[in-house]
Amino acid sequence: MKRGLIAATGVAAMLVSVAACGSDGDDDKAGADGYKGQTLTVWVMDGSSPDGWTKDVKAAFEKKTGAKLKFEIQQWNGIQQKVTTALSESNPPDVLEIGNTQTPSYAQTGGLAELGDLKKSIGADWSESINKSAVYDGKQYAAPWYAANRVVLYNKKIWAEAGIKDTPKTRTEFFQDLDAIKKKTDAEPIYLPGQNWYFFDGLTIGTGADLVKKDGDKWVSNLADPKVGKAMDIYKQYQSFSKAPKDKDEATPQQGEVFAKGKTGAFIGMGWEAGIAIKANPKIEKDIGYFTIPGETAGKPEGVFLGGSNLAVAAGSEKQELAKEFLKIALNDTYEGQLAKEGGVIPNKESLQAQLKGNPAGQAAAPAAATGGTTPLIPEWAAVENAPNPVKTYMTAVLTGKSPAEAAKSVEDELNKRLSQER
Repeated sequence: MKRGLIAATGVAAMLVSVAACGSDGDDDKAGADGYKGQTLTVWVMDGSSPDGWTKDVKAAFEKKTGAKLKFEIQQWNGIQQKVTTALSESNPPDVLEIGNTQTPSYAQTGGLAELGDLKKSIGADWSESINKSAVYDGKQYAAPWYAANRVVLYNKKIWAEAGIKDTPKTRTEFFQDLDAIKKKTDAEPIYLPGQNWYFFDGLTIGTGADLVKKDGDKWVSNLADPKVGKAMDIYKQYQSFSKAPKDKDEATPQQGEVFAKGKTGAFIGMGWEAGIAIKANPKIEKDIGYFTIPGETAGKPEGVFLGGSNLAVAAGSEKQELAKEFLKIALNDTYEGQLAKEGGVIPNKESLQAQLKGNPAGQAAAPAAATGGTTPLIPEWAAVENAPNPVKTYMTAVLTGKSPAEAAKSVEDELNKRLSQER
């Protein structure tokens, strides 16, 4: 689901919410005409489902089941509360698309049906990193639909001016390229504000850090872990090449608009953010390139935060089997591949990534997906990201002079308060 800037993106960028509401009548039998007279209503988030995909899935579903399929576009504003309310009612949607990191919260409340049987029948080769968010307390409560992650968007003209002939394959090479831009051009090497929190989350994934840990029966801050500090030190190295404010995030101002001015060598964001730059300055389109965020060693990309969406079945739905028929169709290789091709998102199987050919942003994002991750997949985490996010406060504290240990200590009480869901 789109989070932060992605809403981000939306995944971006990029996050979606599908729900299938049923009409009166219980499931009787499968097969053509087996569900005749029933209607499955599917909520899709605004901008989530490409027109061709929607049309083709609808036709395939109706042909196979005899039931009708109705898609309804949902708006991002207020969607979490809307889904929460729907799941608590006596006539909930049958299938819901939910943000990957929100899945634990909905599962914890008992609002989602267990889909272990579906995983066995169609999910043997789902990407482990993408499927991880669909599992809660050891049980499959959703099916992974798609993912999206950050890449490096760069200005090819500025890189050429700096004498850089190829994109970097390691983090060290990337820093060398940024230094070349600093020394040989008048451009800002990279635009990276101090609170690009999802990029930092990816760095913690890369260092093997956990942002929270268990203390007895409760979750508490783990920001004092040296592995978190190592990730923040890497972020600080990147930020040293930027003039961006240390107390703002990537949406304040929109980094795509900054990049559009043609005076920035690169920024780290969702592929769709190129559209923001192009809208502000159409002439820059020809100069935009993309590459995978490089990691410590060649061949192993940097850790990334995987935004995206899962598809789930409401526990209270009277159309469990019909809902699963929809999932089997929507998630099969034909339509999952079509979604990747038309939408530029990362599909739930690595074998389908070839469908991203011709989409440079998607092709740059895909290599990092296998080792990507998310924010902590616990229901308590949702409260942490409410403004002001204490992790962002931690980041700014480090960038303005505190050691990672000192910064972690300064936000520990607030982070623990949120993890205990105190208000």
